[in-house]
Amino acid sequence: MVAVAHRAIARDIIERAMESDAFSRVILVTDMEELGKELGPSVAVEESKRPFHFGQRLKQLIQKHGIEKPFYIGRGCVPLLSSGELGALAQQLSSATNTVITNNIFSADLTAFTPGKAIADIDLPAIDNPLAQLLVGQAGLREVCLPRTAAYQFDIDTPTDLFILKLHPGVGSHTQACVVDLDLDTSRLERAISCFNDENAQIVVAGRVGSHVWAQMEKGTACRVRLLAEERSLRADERQQRGEACSILGFYWEQVAPQRFFETLARLGDAAFIDSRVIFAHFGLEPSRPDRFYSDLGQPEKIDNPFVRQFTEAALGAPIPVILGGHSLVSGGLLALIEIGLLTRR
Repeated sequence: MVAVAHRAIARDIIERAMESDAFSRVILVTDMEELGKELGPSVAVEESKRPFHFGQRLKQLIQKHGIEKPFYIGRGCVPLLSSGELGALAQQLSSATNTVITNNIFSADLTAFTPGKAIADIDLPAIDNPLAQLLVGQAGLREVCLPRTAAYQFDIDTPTDLFILKLHPGVGSHTQACVVDLDLDTSRLERAISCFNDENAQIVVAGRVGSHVWAQMEKGTACRVRLLAEERSLRADERQQRGEACSILGFYWEQVAPQRFFETLARLGDAAFIDSRVIFAHFGLEPSRPDRFYSDLGQPEKIDNPFVRQFTEAALGAPIPVILGGHSLVSGGLLALIEIGLLTRR
């Protein structure tokens, strides 16, 4: 489901980039052969190759195509970014010198920089997230960070993000058709969003939440917000790898039965958005991708890990709507949900 959505998002982003008339060419790096055929001759399609090393492949493409001002967008990223916003960013890059523009300097999904040859001055990263930081720290480029809005921060990492996509009006035509076809029951999420417009309601948000998200929640919702921010940079600081992750919710789970855990959560709020990966890390778990995704989908019968299955079953049985997901849920996902809530309020 997530892979199909990534494919649709790629088509929309490419079409919006071309509509902006601000890019000299579009290059798609993919292992999806069919996607390349669907796009036609106007898009240069390059194989991702195996084993895939992001930095090495990016450097090869910059040198092969002579790209002076590269503008990179990662898989499943910025699905809400409009053609106008893409064009404005391209224009900003075209007039810049020795600059990197990014949506997150610490974990970039969108990185545009000049000059392209600066790629030769950094330790090439295996994945895209450190690219902007390396260009600043090692190549000496000036950093320009984009606004912390849903358009720049929301990306699709897990099935929970697909539920959000289905409700947001800002998606492109291919993505909209994709999520409509997927079997996604958004009723639980819609119940949770309804709390945003109720001044008597309170929501619980727990996980790797940034201050900018809390600020937007205070500004864009009528409800009260109970926030528990913990274990930010869980992976980047390698705390999970060293077994150092810990969570207040995890400690409370150790003390009470699963049913009591979510009954208590219901006393704290009328809906809850939980970054479940922090709780899993607290218990030293790194569940498989299928287990994480089936948990987000609310399908515990398909989960192999006993703890993840029990946690998911208990969440489904909670007296309030509990939305489970990863970091994207409590970052760009919440920003997108705030926008959906504002639209329903009107």
